[in-house]
Amino acid sequence: MSHTFHIPVLGLGYSIDTPLKVARYGVSSVMSIVDDDLIERMREYHCHKAGEPYTLIKKSDDDSRARRITAYLNLVNKLVKAQFEELKTQSFESGTDLYRYFDLLPDASQLKQGYDLMVDYPDHERKQIFGNILRQKMTMGSIDVNIMAKVDKMNFDADGQYTGDENTDALAALRGFAESNLSSSVILSAGMNPKLYSYLEAFGAFFPDEAGKLKKKITLKVSDFRSAFIQAKFLAKKGLWVSEFRVESGLNCGGHAFATEGFLLGPILQEFKERKAEMLTSLSELYKSALAQKGIVTSQIPQQRFSVQGGIGTAAENSFLMEYYELDATGWGSPFLLVPEATNVDDETLAHLTDAGEEDYYLSGASPLGILFNNFKGSSSEKQRLERLERNRPGSPCTKKFLCSNTEFTEQPICTASREYQNQKIQQLDAMTLPKEEHDAQLATITEKICLCEGLCSSAYLKYGMLKPRENKAVAICPGPNLAYFKKVFSLDEMVKHIYGKIDILNSPNRPHIFLKELDLYINYLQTDIQNHVKDLTDKKRKQLTKFKDQLQEGINYYKQLFNELPAQATGYVQETLLRFELDLNATAIA
Repeated sequence: MSHTFHIPVLGLGYSIDTPLKVARYGVSSVMSIVDDDLIERMREYHCHKAGEPYTLIKKSDDDSRARRITAYLNLVNKLVKAQFEELKTQSFESGTDLYRYFDLLPDASQLKQGYDLMVDYPDHERKQIFGNILRQKMTMGSIDVNIMAKVDKMNFDADGQYTGDENTDALAALRGFAESNLSSSVILSAGMNPKLYSYLEAFGAFFPDEAGKLKKKITLKVSDFRSAFIQAKFLAKKGLWVSEFRVESGLNCGGHAFATEGFLLGPILQEFKERKAEMLTSLSELYKSALAQKGIVTSQIPQQRFSVQGGIGTAAENSFLMEYYELDATGWGSPFLLVPEATNVDDETLAHLTDAGEEDYYLSGASPLGILFNNFKGSSSEKQRLERLERNRPGSPCTKKFLCSNTEFTEQPICTASREYQNQKIQQLDAMTLPKEEHDAQLATITEKICLCEGLCSSAYLKYGMLKPRENKAVAICPGPNLAYFKKVFSLDEMVKHIYGKIDILNSPNRPHIFLKELDLYINYLQTDIQNHVKDLTDKKRKQLTKFKDQLQEGINYYKQLFNELPAQATGYVQETLLRFELDLNATAIA
């Protein structure tokens, strides 16, 4: 890998073509392959832009979802490879993409060090030879894809007949990736889906060749060691290797937030550091045994990488996490929303993001999946939601149906953000004749849901001028709270150099340390959870809340010891804040 960071998936449309913008510079990024309608429209756009032939794959065509995804991934791969080969023909002079490639590299990179030696080399002929060697050593950024494992809607034909397990949304998306000509990773997130994980076996590209090399790799996005080990064992027993574990903060992240049971990022990374050798040994044995049973001969076990993402904001944090926890890479997501060269954020939303403060980023119940969702108060989708409520027209028209999961009122699943669902749910609520306070609280919960299928694509359509007549232009965006400390639009060069500590683009002297910000989020989460169950606190819930609180205290104890051992990381501000949070936690009573 040329770089030691990657750009994680950003919503549906925000990173849908990010590889076309950054992969030629060696930067890896992740595209969502949930929405095949978005993907088909982006394929049409980029085919026309690049002068490539385009033939529509209709929704009604056989296996259209998988075929659309395969066609788009093949196009992106072709275009990025062409960009990269063209880049390598350029001179090393300032202003060229080849110069930019090496300028963006971290100083510790062997490739960058070789480049610096070449620049200072006095002999012109030998400098040319040296330059050709460097060109041969250059690598593209990986063009990775993301599948939310449990977003796996069942699909039905025009006659209402179920089209089969292999045509559910997640499995069809996986097939689209597997049948593409990419040599990269599928990032599986949002929990374990045994049906999806088992389906990986159907594709030879996920199994090693004789040298142990994998054409297509599996990456798991996880929030704790135990779940990571369980999922990896399940796969290893099938001869499937997890090439990377991406540890993500449960709450200090963008998109959907999967709160742990009080486990904090520092202690989680510590467990990975201490137990990854044990895990590697165990997985290797299961993997080799499974391959032998399948008759697959390979000379070595593939590499296994560990990375972290969620809330990283400074070069010092980046370096500390990588060095202390012995990680291979870090993920920087939300800050890249302010880099128009890399992501698709429309001008209006971009302006709101640069003006936003900490109070504008919040955990919400806006997702139809029933999972906490990092939301932004300044989004036009939130404005539209409130306007619809004022007109007594709650809910959204449901056109894409990717998040249909509720069968409370219908035989086939519908979406909880839809007008159809919310109208029926509100009628049910009104018939209950509850006290006004309780009625209003439940009404707010029902109507908080927003359409993510359209909202997370709109920004890309607006940026590229692709919005169709009468198509909803309200934008949903889901940055992590860390974005509050980035206050302007940045170039790709500025953001990458900030990550590596070459420049500092933050203008937020009061930005808390990544560990303290997450701790604050978890204490607030606990207090909210307690408040929500004041009137119906069961013994089971009381035990769960108590365990959660105890786990947070263990995390605080860990940070006290860590910062005592690493005084360079522990400013007076850190110590004071830790003490304040501990007092807040101790004052949090569970009835």
